[in-house]
Amino acid sequence: MEQPQEDIHIVIITGMSGAGKTVAVQSFEDMGYYCVDNLPPALIPTFVELIENSGGQMNKVALVIDLRGREFFDHLFEAVDNLRLKAHLSTHILFLDAKDDVLVQRFKETRRSHPLAAAETPLEGIHQEREILEDLKGRARQIIDTTGLHPKQLRERIIQTFSAPEKDAFSVNILSFGYKYGLPIDADLVFDVRFLPNPHYIDHLEPKTGLEEEVSSYVLKWTETKEFMEKLLDMLSFMLPQYKREGKSQLIIAIGCTGGKHRSVALAEYTADYFAGGYAVHKTHRDMEKGKE
Repeated sequence: MEQPQEDIHIVIITGMSGAGKTVAVQSFEDMGYYCVDNLPPALIPTFVELIENSGGQMNKVALVIDLRGREFFDHLFEAVDNLRLKAHLSTHILFLDAKDDVLVQRFKETRRSHPLAAAETPLEGIHQEREILEDLKGRARQIIDTTGLHPKQLRERIIQTFSAPEKDAFSVNILSFGYKYGLPIDADLVFDVRFLPNPHYIDHLEPKTGLEEEVSSYVLKWTETKEFMEKLLDMLSFMLPQYKREGKSQLIIAIGCTGGKHRSVALAEYTADYFAGGYAVHKTHRDMEKGKE
């Protein structure tokens, strides 16, 4: 009798040059994934066949696909579609992105030229690459915006998302952010709390953050805050089971205030604590340290 295939988890890492693929693949290596860098998409079926015949020695694999032309897309999409037909394979595309100005700055800091525009400015190469990768980004199950993330924060985010890749896993990531630093492009739901009373204008509270009880108490004491949180938690309590039932593996809920230091942090903490008993909940305070500078 033929033995059933052991479940194999495959993550395809791709995205914009300079968005953090090196940090990503190092993070997967640390989680025990077998990693392959720059594997041509046409070789994915052959590589997967080797994995299937490895006797369970490689059941977690991360592949870095660095696309340099549209001709790769047919091979990649065909390979991914075929992988998803196999019940014992769990296949995810992780797409790393960042804002253009941040990518330009990273290229300048490393003194590297963009791989698509060696003789031109980095921005011209970024525009070309973004156009080429547009369709692939639309196929990704996970998109991480690394614009405001330090390498350590990106590593933590990846570990939170992929450390438990069971098929039925569903995690909730509560993200606080500051509108002055830009919207998080990977958020599924975004809530603006800038209408609430701001501790920034209270002298003894301004240097503190929403993690501190004094600030949290100030934010939560107002009638409008209590009413907002009651409505928000009621809505999320209805929505989360629906997202889970639909098959979504992760939901990113972003709560934003002006600087991402006080109100959004306090309410993200409150929301995370509220749902921690029923879901795998992770918290990220994207801009809190920026607000302390």
